[in-house]
Amino acid sequence: MPGSVPPPSPTAVGDAPASSVPVSGPAHLLRVTLLMAGSCLPILGAVLIAPVLPKMQDHFASVPGAKALVPLALTVPALALAVLAPFAGVIVDRLGRKRLLIVATLLYAVFGTAPLWLDSLGAIIASRALVGVTEAAIMTCCTTLIGDYYSGHRRVKYLALQTTCASASATVFFVLGGAAGSAGWRVPFWVYAVSLALAPLMATVLTNPPPHTAAEKTSAGVALQHGFPWRQLAGICALTFFGAMVFYTVPVEMSYLLDDLGVENSGVIGLATALASAATVGGAVTFARLKRSPDPMLPAVLAVCAAGFGMMFLAGNAPLLVLGAVVNCVGTGMLLPALLTSAMSRLAFEDRGRGTGLWMTAFFGGEFVCPLVLLAGESAVGSLAGAVGVLGLFAVLVAAGLWASRRRAGTVDPRPLPEQLA
Repeated sequence: MPGSVPPPSPTAVGDAPASSVPVSGPAHLLRVTLLMAGSCLPILGAVLIAPVLPKMQDHFASVPGAKALVPLALTVPALALAVLAPFAGVIVDRLGRKRLLIVATLLYAVFGTAPLWLDSLGAIIASRALVGVTEAAIMTCCTTLIGDYYSGHRRVKYLALQTTCASASATVFFVLGGAAGSAGWRVPFWVYAVSLALAPLMATVLTNPPPHTAAEKTSAGVALQHGFPWRQLAGICALTFFGAMVFYTVPVEMSYLLDDLGVENSGVIGLATALASAATVGGAVTFARLKRSPDPMLPAVLAVCAAGFGMMFLAGNAPLLVLGAVVNCVGTGMLLPALLTSAMSRLAFEDRGRGTGLWMTAFFGGEFVCPLVLLAGESAVGSLAGAVGVLGLFAVLVAAGLWASRRRAGTVDPRPLPEQLA
């Protein structure tokens, strides 16, 4: 529109790091590796024990309500993470990123391995909730540190890499849990001890980046003048809650959709899931390489997700269903880093932990309700494919609303963003 100010691209705002930490060399590589490994720990908690749930069910068959309680062992960490992430964010801003990350990583091993010696199903579920508490701190700290250490295109790159690692690790952890579970339902819980190897490295390699660069001083001044960006972040968090449901639909429901089409072979289902996971990784890599500001991309990315859902809804055979899932996952692979980068760009150093925690709550809250929403949709329209189609329709409406909102505004928010000042 005439007189509008186009949003700057990440390359336009510069690639200087947000702190004085090095951005190349072995120390940089080890730091990035640790941040990515830490970001994968909540994914480990979410999928590792999924293959052994039937064996747990058999072991606790005599416990009243075990049919409902055993699945909670898998899902309660995500719920705890969603509820507690904002509190973790406040603690991150007050106590520092590094200290909380190290403590949470050590406690992750303690609570994660607790079911190895616990005999009560209730105690196991309680320990799993505590795993979620540590996951909230770990994920918030790792994501906040990425925002602290990097700015501009480097921040986009590493937030996209975080999505890539999380998506790829989900498949690896599922296979690992299945293999370990063949020796008994308790055996996969030993894997949680891996965080004991990460904590000392984090203590040695990671630093608390000081907010004293020129960019951060300016950002702090903006933050003091305008306060915490509740209004901007509320919109992004609401969009993230919906985006999380879009993101998790294929991983959660793919096997059921294939089963509805008569595909029962576990090998075929596994291959289809792997293809979709690879497409998610491809989408995240594509987003990082485009080097564009995330906000203008969101309508198009949601449209790609919706197109995939539409193909899945119309699919009358497995190949078309898988093709639709791949299209959708290319979109979701771009969607997650776009939303996270957009949120990060509006947060000054002093607010970054709290803002990241709120974003995590929105994302994992959407993950938790995703199967419930689709179950309700299936009851309403008569089929799971129909529920997916309805979700795709909502994605189209959200995309159209975002596009129309940007057209009406004609410019980005006039408040200077920390990202633009980097």
